[in-house]
Amino acid sequence: MLTLHFTPNTCALASLIALEESGLAFEVKRVDFASSEQRSPAYLDINPKGRVPALSTDRGVLTETPAILAYIAQVAPERRLAPLDDPFAFGQLQAFTAYLCSTVHVAHAHFRRGARWSDDPAAQETMRAKVPQNMAECFGLIEATMPAGPWAMGEAYSVADPYLFTVAGWLKPDGVDIDGFPRVAAHRARMLERPAVARALERAAG
Repeated sequence: MLTLHFTPNTCALASLIALEESGLAFEVKRVDFASSEQRSPAYLDINPKGRVPALSTDRGVLTETPAILAYIAQVAPERRLAPLDDPFAFGQLQAFTAYLCSTVHVAHAHFRRGARWSDDPAAQETMRAKVPQNMAECFGLIEATMPAGPWAMGEAYSVADPYLFTVAGWLKPDGVDIDGFPRVAAHRARMLERPAVARALERAAG
C-alpha cells in the first residue's frame, strides 16, 4: 500500500491527483503544518527534509514532486501517465516538472518563506514584492512554450498536468491574474472537469 504524506494548499496536491489518476491503492496521511508536525521526530523519520509530499512505498520513501510523479507513472504504466516508451518525450516531461519544482515553486515561496533566504525583514519584504513579477514571468514562459494540444505536454494527458494545475492555483494568491495566460487558464478549466481532480480536491478539503 502506498501512503502519501500530504498537507492541503501545498504542492502535494499534484501527487494526490496523480495517484487518483493512477488507479493504484493508496492512503493519505495529513501532516499538520499548523502544529509544525513536519518538524516532529516522527515525521522527520519519514522525511528528514521536513516537507511534503513524501510517498511511502514497499521499498522506502520517495520525496520531491518530480520524482514521485515519475514513479507513479512508471508503476501504473497501463494508465499512460507518461511517455515511458519514448526517452526524449519522457525527458521533456521531466524538464517541465523540474522547472515547476526548481524555478516556479521557488519564485512562489519567496512570498511566505522569505526567511529561508534572509533573516532581514526588509529583505524578506523585498522578496515578497517581487513575487508577482517573477511568477508572471514564469507563466509567460509556460504560456509561450506549451505545445499544441489540450494538455501540458501536448495531446496526451500526463503527470505533468496535475503539477501545472497545482502551481497555476498559486497565481491568484501571488497577485497574478491567470486570465493573462489564456492557455494556462484553459488547461486549469479542463483539469477541473476530470473526476480524479474532483476526488483529490474533495480529499484535500476533507
